[in-house]
Amino acid sequence: MSAGALALRNVTRRFGEHTAVDDLSLDVQAGELLALVGASGSGKTTTLRLAAGYEAPDRGSVWLTDPGGVARDITGVPPAKRGFGMVFQHYALFPHMRVEENVAFGLEARGVAKRARLTKAREALAAVGLGDKGGRAVQALSGGEQQRVALARALVNRPKVLLLDEPLGALDLKLRKQMQVELKRIQQEVGITFIYVTHDQEEAMTMSDRIAVMNRGRYEQLADPETLYERPATRFVAGFLGISNLLFAHVDARDGSYGIVRLQDDSRLRIPAASLDGHAAVEVGVRPEKIRLYGDATAVPEAHNRLHGTIVDASYVGVSTQYLVATRGGPRVTVYEQNVERASRSELRTAGEEVVLAWSPDHSFVVPIDQPDTAQPAP
Repeated sequence: MSAGALALRNVTRRFGEHTAVDDLSLDVQAGELLALVGASGSGKTTTLRLAAGYEAPDRGSVWLTDPGGVARDITGVPPAKRGFGMVFQHYALFPHMRVEENVAFGLEARGVAKRARLTKAREALAAVGLGDKGGRAVQALSGGEQQRVALARALVNRPKVLLLDEPLGALDLKLRKQMQVELKRIQQEVGITFIYVTHDQEEAMTMSDRIAVMNRGRYEQLADPETLYERPATRFVAGFLGISNLLFAHVDARDGSYGIVRLQDDSRLRIPAASLDGHAAVEVGVRPEKIRLYGDATAVPEAHNRLHGTIVDASYVGVSTQYLVATRGGPRVTVYEQNVERASRSELRTAGEEVVLAWSPDHSFVVPIDQPDTAQPAP
C-alpha cells in the first residue's frame, strides 16, 4: 500500500442499543477520492469520525500507511496526532481574522514562524483559486469562497488524508455544482487522499473515483460510479443511485452468452448469462433511459427485449419526458425519452396509448432474490 492509504478492519461502533457501524472493513487507496453515500443513519458520518479518531471503535482497528510504505495501527492515536485534515458543512471560520490569517491559524498553533506560515497560507489559497483574496475579511466572501477558505485551511497543513463531511451542504444548487468540479480539480492537483461524505448521489457520482454505498452500518457495494450505476449488486444500490425498473423473473435456460428468464406474464427476456450465477429466481433491472417506446411492434429491433404495456402517465420535464407504463404482467415501468426529436408537447404520448417497451439485453442487470440485506465483500 502507498503512503496515505487508509484501512478500517472489522470496525464496530455502538451508541447504546444502536449499532451505527457494523463490522465494517474498508480500504481507501492512496490519492483517491472515495465517497461514502447513504441515507441518514446509514453510518457514513460515524465511519468518517472513526477514521479521524473523533470516535473510538468498540472493536476493530484503523490503519494508515506511512511514507515508508508500512501500515501502522493508529486506532489509539488522538485526532490531532494523525495528521489528517477535516472540512465540515459549517466552515467555522474566525470572523475577526482576515482570510489568510484563518488559513494560517493551524500553522501558528504548531509554532511555525509568521513569515513562513503566511507564505504557506498564500500558497494554499492559490491552490483553491483565492490567491488574490488573502487580505479580505471573511464576511466579504461568498458562501463558495468561504468553503474554499475552509478547504485551504485544511490543506495548508499538508494532511495525509483529508476528511470532508457534507462540505457543500450549505450551498445553493448552482454553487454546489460549481464547487463539485472545483473540489475534484483540487483533489487531483494536490494528490491527497480524500474521503467524502454526502447524501447526494449525483454529487458522489460527479466527483468520486470510487463510492461506498452505505446501509445499516455497512456498505452494500464499493465500486467506481459507472459500475455502481450499470451493474448494482443489490436492490438497495439499484434504488439508491438513480431509478431502476426491477422485474421479478424465473431463470429458464441459457442461449450462448445470454440467459433466458420468464416474467410473471410468461414474457421472456434475454440477459447476460454471466449475471445469473446459478440463481433460480432473480430481479431483472433496467434503467429508464435505456428503454425505447414503440407504437408498432414490427419496428422493434429483432435482438431487443420487449414488453407490451399501456401509458399511464406522461410528464414533460424539459430535457426529457418521463412515462409511467403499466405492463401486461402488472409491474409499472418508468421510461425516460429525450426530447431532442420532439417539436412540442403536443407530440407526447398520451395516457391509454398502447406501446411496446424495448431495450438491448446488454442493458439489463440482475439483482439476486436470495441475497442478504447487505452484501459487504470480504476485505
